[in-house]
Amino acid sequence: MDASGPRHVWQEALGLVILRVGLAWFLFVWAVNKILAPEQYVKLWGYFHGIEIGAVAPYFMGGLQIVICMAMAAGFWRTVSYGLGLAMHAVTIAVIFPSLIAPFVIENGFPSNRNQAVALAAFAGFAALWLLRRQDVWSLDAWLARRREQHIDAT
Repeated sequence: MDASGPRHVWQEALGLVILRVGLAWFLFVWAVNKILAPEQYVKLWGYFHGIEIGAVAPYFMGGLQIVICMAMAAGFWRTVSYGLGLAMHAVTIAVIFPSLIAPFVIENGFPSNRNQAVALAAFAGFAALWLLRRQDVWSLDAWLARRREQHIDAT
């Protein structure tokens, strides 16, 4: 069977679902953590950005991110939700960039920057998902579009 056959379409669709749900979960964990441990995020923002965000901001940011994660997981408003996921993670990449260009630093006998490599891999996944958003045929957006087409054809 060639690459344009039904098996290829099924594999591509499943691959994008796995990528979409996995990346949404990746961000969801961090978003929920903002609500469960808001003081941690107040300290992180002060440390990394030099900005005092106040006690309420983590709840607002976490809530908004949870909504974005849910839209991503469902494949709803793909261009916007996948783009916002990419943008949210781009902020992380910008903040940890010095550790990304020095991944082999050893401090106290421990490789201190190796875990940041995961963030770069996730960023690549977010970029791939956004670039392939129109091929994500098992998304809520694609399902709604098919229903509209069926409704138009039926009239």
